[in-house]
Amino acid sequence: MEKMNREQLTQMLSRAVHRWFRYYGLERDNYASQVLCNAALEFYNEGYRSEDDIATILIGTYVGIDATKINAPTSAAVH
Repeated sequence: MEKMNREQLTQMLSRAVHRWFRYYGLERDNYASQVLCNAALEFYNEGYRSEDDIATILIGTYVGIDATKINAPTSAAVH
């Protein structure tokens, strides 16, 4: 897989986060989006490279909107 530039990476992570909102049938929320984008970037840095993988991990890690609030799990806590 070829290396993505910053814009491509941002778009891919954004699509993965959008899939989380769609999966849970929720409207976009700025705070949740920020939490999920940070988590998506963390998963990417851990070696997950595809939109599908990152979306799946987000969906499994952050179950519903409440999971994005103050004490939400980090990827380190989940692994």
